[in-house]
Amino acid sequence: MPGVRTVATYRRAWLPKDLVAGLVLSSLLVPQGMAYAELAGLPPITGLYTTVFGLLGYAVFGPSRILVVGPDSSLGPMIAAVLVATIGSGGDPAVAVGLASMLGLLVGLTMTAAGIAKLGFVADLLSKPTQIGYMNGLAVTIFVSQLPKLFGFSVDGDGLVSEASGFLRGLAAGEAVPAACAVGLFTLAIIVVLQRWLPKVPAVLLAVVAAIAATWILDLGERGVELVGPLPAGFPPFTVPRASWSQLVLLLVGAVGITIVSLADTISTASSFAARTGQEIRADQEMIGVGAANVAASFFQGFPVSTSGSRTAVAAQSGARTQVTGIVGAAVILTMLVLTPGLLRDLPQPTLAAVVIAASLSLADLPGTVRLWRRRRLEFLVSIAAFLGVALLGVLPGIGVAVGLSVLNVFRRVWWPYQTELRRAPGVSGYHDVRSYPDAELLPGLVLFRFDAPLIFANARVFRDQIRRLARTEPRPDWIVLAAEPVTDVDTTAADMLAVLVQELDAQGTALVWAELKDPVRSKIDRYGLTAAVDEAHYFATLDEAVVAYRARTGATWTTPAAEPPTRGEVPPRPAR
Repeated sequence: MPGVRTVATYRRAWLPKDLVAGLVLSSLLVPQGMAYAELAGLPPITGLYTTVFGLLGYAVFGPSRILVVGPDSSLGPMIAAVLVATIGSGGDPAVAVGLASMLGLLVGLTMTAAGIAKLGFVADLLSKPTQIGYMNGLAVTIFVSQLPKLFGFSVDGDGLVSEASGFLRGLAAGEAVPAACAVGLFTLAIIVVLQRWLPKVPAVLLAVVAAIAATWILDLGERGVELVGPLPAGFPPFTVPRASWSQLVLLLVGAVGITIVSLADTISTASSFAARTGQEIRADQEMIGVGAANVAASFFQGFPVSTSGSRTAVAAQSGARTQVTGIVGAAVILTMLVLTPGLLRDLPQPTLAAVVIAASLSLADLPGTVRLWRRRRLEFLVSIAAFLGVALLGVLPGIGVAVGLSVLNVFRRVWWPYQTELRRAPGVSGYHDVRSYPDAELLPGLVLFRFDAPLIFANARVFRDQIRRLARTEPRPDWIVLAAEPVTDVDTTAADMLAVLVQELDAQGTALVWAELKDPVRSKIDRYGLTAAVDEAHYFATLDEAVVAYRARTGATWTTPAAEPPTRGEVPPRPAR
């Protein structure tokens, strides 16, 4: 329990800063908690319950001094998708709250178990390009889903395309409420402008205050603007989550997807702020901390939570020193619920939509997408595929597409790795890629070949075919030397292929020679019986030793290729590096 250690080492000088930061943070926690609850398809009050107990749970078990957890805009659509899949659209709100609590409990248990098992590496299943594409798709989905509420009406739609078409049909039919449009766009403009030009000003708080003032002055409730209305008063009720066995299956599937997204977000956010404050990130303990926050919230009608980069930044800018900041924020919300539950009753619903839309804009990473286009087109296409997966298939299938693309991209690099011929470049020590040095010198009858991947079942055929191409070149090589330093493994499938390939090459008068082979890999091929197939004299510690041995055997001298293509043996095209 890192929170116990924090209490034991707490300094009195930190208290004023934590109190001030907690008060400032609470001004953001309340409207965002309510807005993200509605984004998840739940009553606004559940967002406040979730915020309170998420903060308290992380304060006890979370290792970061200032990381803030709570309802998150990236999880809202996922939660809504799980609930719709479980009970259908338009289900009983009370049932939805209960299932959302069970979902939070499952996420908490899953993440805690992963932290105890030290499975923080699971976050690596989402590569940076797929994260960018997924978040861009999420941003567009959230943006479109909130447009009808911003304009004062609702649509029946499930998914980006149907919601967008429903919104356009509603506008064309004149369903938009002018007063709702005005207050929604006005508060959105306040948030966006202040966050852009005056980031230290509490933009969301000012927008909420302005919207409530507009309700009082202009009587927006009588002009067709839907208001939040009175919130339930008192302490959040303790409720044990329940679900049927059939519902548990759907909830568990959703919990795994939410856990992966929350884990990737938590690790990246924690790493960023740990670097700023000089702390070391403890990924597994972070998972336990966020898991505890989810479990705590689930027993008080809460739903899944994650870390928040924006709220953590607010806490840091306000001078937060420890998790006492989050405890103060939770205490402020509880005080409001007990003493002044009607404080936000006149808050317009379009303002909550504006808060969510502003958050969705921060999720999108257009500069990152442009960088991918300029630096590596293949990863740009992976990002676009992840974007389309979210936008066209939905949030939950989208996370599956994103993870699948990341795994396939890794497999592609192993299946079709970079491979090239090496030669000696004048004035440069060592042996180098002929693609970079097309005029490099060669030794007649000798081919130096590098294969930048472990030799496994997926690429054994690619390796074999390329060696065969090199062996068929004219004049036929005496030695094909494999620069084996990048070959970090050889599995049994590849070993069987090598045994046949070595015999085939020997019959043609060409020897397959190994250089720079790592000891663990050499041990494996010894166990496979390849040592008997490959002459012991054909293993060399370095490329230099192999070249010296070849020259001593043949008397060959370095020559410059005349009008020769940059690669021998028709090296196949390869994916961009």
